[in-house]
Amino acid sequence: MKTVILADGTYPYHEVPLKHIREAELIVCCDGAAEKLDKHGLVPDAIVGDLDSIPDTLKEKYNDRLFPDYDQETNDLTKAVKWCVAKGIAEVVIVGATGMREDHTLGNISLLADYSSMINAVMLTDSGSFRVYDRSVTIVSRPGQQVSLFSIDPSLTITSSGLRYPLTKLQLHSWWRGTLNEATGDSLSLQFGNGRVIVFTEYQSGE
Repeated sequence: MKTVILADGTYPYHEVPLKHIREAELIVCCDGAAEKLDKHGLVPDAIVGDLDSIPDTLKEKYNDRLFPDYDQETNDLTKAVKWCVAKGIAEVVIVGATGMREDHTLGNISLLADYSSMINAVMLTDSGSFRVYDRSVTIVSRPGQQVSLFSIDPSLTITSSGLRYPLTKLQLHSWWRGTLNEATGDSLSLQFGNGRVIVFTEYQSGE
């Protein structure tokens, strides 16, 4: 089942995330994101969260698909992901998780690393995608494609091939260390040991 989680950040305008929303078989909204989806003429299949950001009119309209979760130890995006996991969903596309407040954006991106142990998740923005890898990987790319790497595990070291600025056992102890690189060919490879790497890749031309 093609499942999209719509977070309550900036509603996307790029065609890639918009296409995923249009083609989704299941749209799970994080609380107030239901209002954004409704304004775009689409209907949420589930609304998950503490329900403090959704207008009463929409609570009434979508009363049959409200799934309240009042856990104050986590955010609505995580609640939506856990709801999908509980439903047996193996793969999700997360959109609307960036924009607006920068602290929310950073928090949501970093949470991808936690989700990687529960579900196959990709986060789409209006400029590219974020994915998490927990083992060495070869990624399809194109010459000149912008690439940034972030490690949740500060002791992790990484070696690359296929990047303009090669990494040789580089320790990604700070989030800036692996940013602003670019692919040189049709693929790039990352070699690293135990740990999790968040990889941002810019959308390819025409996407």
